[in-house]
Amino acid sequence: MGAVSPPVRRPEDPAADAELLRRIRAGDRTAVADLYERFRRPAFALARRILADESLAEDVLQEAFLSVWRDPAAYDRARGSFSSWLLAVVHHKAVDAVRREESQRRRQTLAEEELALHEPVATRDVEEEAWTRVVAEQVRTALGSLSQPQREALTLAYYGGYTQREVAALTGAPLGTVKTRMLVGMRRLKAALGDASGAGPAGGALGRASSVDGQTR
Repeated sequence: MGAVSPPVRRPEDPAADAELLRRIRAGDRTAVADLYERFRRPAFALARRILADESLAEDVLQEAFLSVWRDPAAYDRARGSFSSWLLAVVHHKAVDAVRREESQRRRQTLAEEELALHEPVATRDVEEEAWTRVVAEQVRTALGSLSQPQREALTLAYYGGYTQREVAALTGAPLGTVKTRMLVGMRRLKAALGDASGAGPAGGALGRASSVDGQTR
């Protein structure tokens, strides 16, 4: 970015400024155009020097001149010349614009960092949930291929969390019969699902069922 020239100050003309301000206070809309024409160059140079952006500097000028039109009584002659006061208004609004831009950039950066931080986790959660559903459907399908007694014993053990003794009590079958049903059922499940006892969610499901199968308490 090239060097920015300092604000160009027009020669003080208190009489002309007072007349311009009188017209603004009287509601003369043409006075706003004259105000813009008279002070545009020094005001724009000041705003551009602070903002380093011509588009933002133009926005600040419009805002500053509009504020004068809306509230000309804000100018107090005791605080200095009208031109000095107007440039102070432009300076104040330009600084506010810098703060707004910086605040917006910080919020955008934080939002992007937050998104980058959570997006992989959210993606993994969705993928794991989808995979769990696939595995659960595969297990249900495989259970459907078992005999009713085998399916009942494994369902109580795996989904209900019951031990072999508890399954025997619930079904009214001898403990040895329940053990046999679960052993044969597990073998058939492994054959249907593939021997994945050490890999992925399917392996975890079979592993849990196997550990339940081994509980006799």
